[in-house]
Amino acid sequence: MNFTLRPWNDNDLESLVKYANNLSISKNMTNKFPHPYTIESGKAFLKMATQGSPTHIFAIDINGEAVGGIGLHPQDDIHCKNAELGYWLGEPFWGKGIISKAIPQILNYGFKTFDITRIFARPFHTNIGSQKVLEKAGFKLEARLEKVLYKHGEYLDELIYATRK
Repeated sequence: MNFTLRPWNDNDLESLVKYANNLSISKNMTNKFPHPYTIESGKAFLKMATQGSPTHIFAIDINGEAVGGIGLHPQDDIHCKNAELGYWLGEPFWGKGIISKAIPQILNYGFKTFDITRIFARPFHTNIGSQKVLEKAGFKLEARLEKVLYKHGEYLDELIYATRK
C-alpha cells in the first residue's frame, strides 16, 4: 500500500482522532497516548508534533489522510547520541507492510539529520507485531526489563531494541 511520511499539520486533527481513538492501539503505547483519544488529545499532540526544527515526528499519509505516525525523539545529556523511535498505525491499515516500509525511511532520515549513532525502540513484551517489525528492520534485542511497566492494572516487560549507524 502506498503512503508518504510528511509533517503533521492542524488539518490532520479529524483523521488523527478517528484513527488514534482505538484501545487496540493505546494498549501498546505509553499513557501519553490516551484512550479515549479525544479532540483535546489530538490538539495537544499536534501542538507538540508541529514544533521544533528539523521535523522529527511525521504523519503516515495515505491518500491525503493521516492514518498513523512515526517519529524520532533525540535524547539529551549523556544519551545525546541516541534517539527513540515511536510509531503507531490505524487498525484498518495493519498487516499491509506500511510500518515495515516506514521504519527504514525514518532510520535513514534520522541518521542523516541528527547527530546520533543509535536509534532504539521500547515495545511491550505483549506487542509481538512490533517486535517482528523491528527485527525485520535490523534492530537487535538489547534488553528485557521484567515487570517494569504498569498499564491497565498489569505489570509488563519492557523490551529494548536498537540499531546503530
